Amino acid sequence: MYKNSERLIVFDVDGTLVDAYSAIVEAFTRHGMELGDLERFQKRHNLFKYLGGIKEFPFNLRKQLGKRNRKALISTLTEIYRDEAKLYPGMAELIRTLVATQGIRVGIVTRNITNEPMLTIRKVLSRHDIDLDALDFAVHVPLAEEKTLALKSVRKRFAINPARSYACGDEHKDFTAAVAAGMHPFIGSYGFEDHTRLTKKFEVPEEVISRTSEDLILRVLHALDIGTIERG
Repeated sequence: MYKNSERLIVFDVDGTLVDAYSAIVEAFTRHGMELGDLERFQKRHNLFKYLGGIKEFPFNLRKQLGKRNRKALISTLTEIYRDEAKLYPGMAELIRTLVATQGIRVGIVTRNITNEPMLTIRKVLSRHDIDLDALDFAVHVPLAEEKTLALKSVRKRFAINPARSYACGDEHKDFTAAVAAGMHPFIGSYGFEDHTRLTKKFEVPEEVISRTSEDLILRVLHALDIGTIERG
């Protein structure tokens, strides 16, 4: 059925590879707003993640009314991402290792909301010694669209067996998209949604959840039969 024995791994960017929370906090702070701590941030609906939590919501909403203020906030977030945003511990080394490993197709699928998001991602990765062009694919998915179609499209493009395909994310929607695309999910609870929200509210199996980026990296390495990652 399948002409090759390659494997495929797809990474979500914000909250899985990149510490998006810290970047968003800094953007809010520069505009005189408070986002709240990580624990509360992870438990909110997406709307509250970008406008602040219940306690901060009224003030933040007033600050963001009107296109000009929203545009300024996104512009600031774009600048912070490109100049300061960091990958979670070990992620840069993992990506470089996967890129250098024969028989593995590796790339990203992202919903990044900054201006010219793919340019933003390119700059973030470049600061971590990763060339975006070295990846096998990089797909931006608009917020209004589901990731499932993007995952299926990438898998079909390389004609890879679903059983040899993996998707890494940090939200319940990433889990749902991976399963719907016939791929094995790796979910991190250190990004946009915490362990309790993932397991209790959305019934994501604990067996596929990693509480830290280091734990997710170890799971990926084991699944792909890779002993170590390239350091430096």
